[in-house]
Amino acid sequence: MRIVMQPASRAKKVVNKHYLDTIANPVVIDTYAHLLDAQVADQLRTLFPDGSAPMWGVAPGKRDVNVSKIKKMRPGDWVFFTGESKVYFGGTIALTWRSQPMANELWAADGDGSTWEYMYALSGTQGFDIPIQEVRDLLDWNPKRNVMGISVLSEDESDSLQTLLTLDPASAKASPVDLQEEEAAIAGFDGELERKAQRAQRGEQAALKRRLLPGNAGQCALCGRELPGAFLIGAHIKKRAFCNDGEKRDLANIAMLACTLGCDALYEHGYVAVAPGGAIQVSPLAGTIPEVAVHIQAHLAGRTVTWWNPSREPYYHWHRKHTFKDVPPS
Repeated sequence: MRIVMQPASRAKKVVNKHYLDTIANPVVIDTYAHLLDAQVADQLRTLFPDGSAPMWGVAPGKRDVNVSKIKKMRPGDWVFFTGESKVYFGGTIALTWRSQPMANELWAADGDGSTWEYMYALSGTQGFDIPIQEVRDLLDWNPKRNVMGISVLSEDESDSLQTLLTLDPASAKASPVDLQEEEAAIAGFDGELERKAQRAQRGEQAALKRRLLPGNAGQCALCGRELPGAFLIGAHIKKRAFCNDGEKRDLANIAMLACTLGCDALYEHGYVAVAPGGAIQVSPLAGTIPEVAVHIQAHLAGRTVTWWNPSREPYYHWHRKHTFKDVPPS
């Protein structure tokens, strides 16, 4: 999965209108189907059975400078919109196509006559509030670098940003080439290195759990259920990989007990968070997965986490900003 960075500053009046017209208010597919190839229209209807989809486009640019980047974009890739010195919106590419007539109808032509004709529809959209400086630091960019044009990140950069933001990959069937590459990687894998890493991780988890769970049973910080220790883990409130040295040593506050019956995964993937004061905050996007919504309603909705305190709030705040699945900005 690659990641594409798209400059789309909401401070610019024209781009802001485009964002409102086709992202905040998804495009009704049948209204513009006559401007599309029949196959593209049918694919969009299949991918978006409710009949509408958030859409965006990219202009070819002077001397087609953007075309080579556009051709790297594939369904399943994440796209992030940046502006006002932050990453504020993202989603996965569901489908790509080219239609100058549709782009012209949706957004009109730019002053130089170009249109945003390389189009794509987005699924799994959500809002973010990540300072661009944090992205620069993570990816080791120049401190003054901005996303001035469409940028397709390298695989390493994409992996790093995916880890930071806990991005859910789009469901897609692996191609034969992908499967061959995976099989080759497994065949050439050095198992001893993996075992050493697993032993280190298990050792750290055991030490953290002993501190949080002195007895044989304990209470999940999120759902409050009393459970045997086998069903509880020491979950980092803020991702450990992004803690500084002092935070990693703050064992009294950096982690909490979470149960493996659902709460740990829901927190890790951002469907629930802990608000200031301890109230459970439920993602508006949880309802898109009925089984998740049922679990949250049964065990988490309306709860207040007694684990919360002012010393832990900075860690919960980080999770709300980086992992919690918020609605796209309007």
